[in-house]
Amino acid sequence: MNDDVRNIVLGVIAAGVSAALGWVARTYLWRRKLRRQQRFFGLPDHAESLLVVNRNAGGPELSVMRHDVFALLELSALIKDCNAHARVVAHDAAQQGIGERTEFCLGGPVSNRRMAAHLTSLLPGVHVDVEAETGPQAGAFRIGGEDYRVDGGRSEYALLARLTTGGRADSRPVFLFCGQRAITNQAATRYLARNHERLARKHGDGSFVLLLKVVNSEAYGPDVVELVADVTRAARTPLPETAAA
Repeated sequence: MNDDVRNIVLGVIAAGVSAALGWVARTYLWRRKLRRQQRFFGLPDHAESLLVVNRNAGGPELSVMRHDVFALLELSALIKDCNAHARVVAHDAAQQGIGERTEFCLGGPVSNRRMAAHLTSLLPGVHVDVEAETGPQAGAFRIGGEDYRVDGGRSEYALLARLTTGGRADSRPVFLFCGQRAITNQAATRYLARNHERLARKHGDGSFVLLLKVVNSEAYGPDVVELVADVTRAARTPLPETAAA
């Protein structure tokens, strides 16, 4: 074998080894990223999760508002990326405990009975005004003594939370998307879809509650979202009776 042939053979071998090492490295990084995402969402391979939504007020059939449908699509893509499955359940039919399956609960406490239960039991420091039908107090949030009111189409708020009970090692998280309007529910799910890697690095497998502000939804829809604050401590600390009133 002359030098030219030997150099060609060695070059082909080196290229093959480099390609194999590159493939192994990319596969390793992809699997590590997938496992991190699965841990954050509590969705190992082939796990089942629940998408809990409200019923349309028009009747007993499961009918979801347009923006909530878009939010479900955002969540379904995340679940599929984890090699897991989703089941859509009406809020008044999701009769199971917390931690059995990963749960994505969507909607405010007025239209979503399960969301109301989660706020009461898991986030006692959050009060949502469900009594005022009109005016600035309608749907307003009170968290840690601060009020966050709806300014329809211009300034609205949503809570994005990942909560765990901590009772069992295999307990699955509950994700809450509690917005003041349907479009803010979608904004919260889109924020999670865009930022889940950063949130996983920051919070790991722990609980967090974020207050989000949706800016000018009339013009920008659910795309322009600002993080107002991490309100985990305030949201999990019961409000004084006078403040809640």
